[in-house]
Parts: sequence; structure tokens; C-alpha cells
Amino acid sequence: MTAGQIGTIVILVLALAVLGGGYVAYRKIKGKVQDFTRLAFGTNTLAEGIRKMDREMETTPKSVSANTRLYLPQILRDFPEFHYDEMKNRAENVLTGFLLGIDEKDAGRIREGTTGELREKLELRIAALNNEGAEEHFRDIVIHRTEIRQYRRIKGRCSIIFQSAVQYRHYKQKGGAVTAGSDSRTEQSRYNVEMIYIQDRDVVENQADSGLGLNCPNCGAPLPKLGAKKCLYCDTPIVEFSIRIWNFSDVQEG
Repeated sequence: MTAGQIGTIVILVLALAVLGGGYVAYRKIKGKVQDFTRLAFGTNTLAEGIRKMDREMETTPKSVSANTRLYLPQILRDFPEFHYDEMKNRAENVLTGFLLGIDEKDAGRIREGTTGELREKLELRIAALNNEGAEEHFRDIVIHRTEIRQYRRIKGRCSIIFQSAVQYRHYKQKGGAVTAGSDSRTEQSRYNVEMIYIQDRDVVENQADSGLGLNCPNCGAPLPKLGAKKCLYCDTPIVEFSIRIWNFSDVQEG
């Protein structure tokens, strides 16, 4: 056997050793990956695990800021006649109407109980789509849960923000082609719906930048709470003085 043949054999043996070692390492890595994916996703491959995670994200509702127990007693102290279930249903109806208004390009989808600002926001969204020559669709809307997220009192204006966990098919189209989102897959999101109560609209509009106290229109004594029906000092009815109307002023994804 010549030296050249011996050298070739040595090279082949080394190559086989390297390949064998690489295969063993590959099997070990593959086994560890499988162990990880079984533990993390309950699947044999990472690709299957990612697909499973995507499917779960499509069907698992988002969590919401559930502060209802914290804020509802405060609201009821200020407004004894506040009906939580009724207001929550109204918030969900406004949210659904807003999304369908975008879908159908119809600002009339939101009607009573909404401010001009909210209607204008919807109209601007529709106008932007028209200028772009596009459509934005919200289909198969399902609201899983709605809770009070925040309650604020600022200068004669009270604000309650409801947060909803929403499921839908959301996508944009242009020229008949889907340009964003998916027309076949569902997705989950959160929306904040704000409703406001104006105790005295003239005072709020004319003195928006000043401190505001609510007083009896007869004797000038401070009112003990926003929902007070009469003055504790002179018994003057307060109902006519107050506008006492809750309206929805904003819808935001977040």
C-alpha cells in the first residue's frame, strides 16, 4: 500500500469520525429541542408549537383592567341612580356600532348617547379610508368581557372608562386584495370606551381652565356629592340644575 493510499484512508476515517460526531450532536440537539417543545407547547416540533401558539392567540380573549369593584362604589356614592349593567351594555353597543360604522362606512351606526366628538372621529376614519381608496372590515365581532377601567372627576366633568376584550376578523382591502390583517383568521384585542357626565355644561365650557366647585343655585352652599338631588342646607331641588346625562365620547383600541 502506497503512502498516498494510506493518506486517503486516514482522511476518510477522519471524515467519517467528524460526520459521526456531528450526527450524534445533531441527535442530541434534536432530542433537546423535542423535549423543550413537548414541555413548552406539547408538540414534537418547534414549528408545530408556533402554529399551536398562534391558534391559541386567535381564540384566547385578552385580559382587561378589572377595576369595577374599586370604582363602582365611588360612582354609586356620586350617582346613586347609576345602573351599572345598563351602562355596560350601552358601552358595548357603542363599541360594536363604532366598529361596524368603519366596516360599513356609515357614521350613522352610532346614534343616541354619543357626543359630536365621537361621531366626528368615526367620520374622519371613514374619510381617511375613502381618500386611500381602501376598506377596513370588522367581522364576527364578539365581546367577551367588559369592566370599568377608570373613574375620574375633573372640573365639573366625570369620566368612566370601560375596557372590553374583543374578538373579530379584522383586515383591510384595497382593489379587492387584502393588504393587512386576515379575512379568515380571528384576532383578539382590547378597546377603551369613555363615557362622560356633565354636571353643568355652561360652567364646563365657559370655565374649562379654572377650578370648579358645584354649589346650590339657591343658597350657594357646596353640594355634598355630584348625584345630590337637593341642597342639605335649604332643601332646594338640584335635579333641574344638573344636566345629568351620560354620553359616550371616545373609543380607542389599547
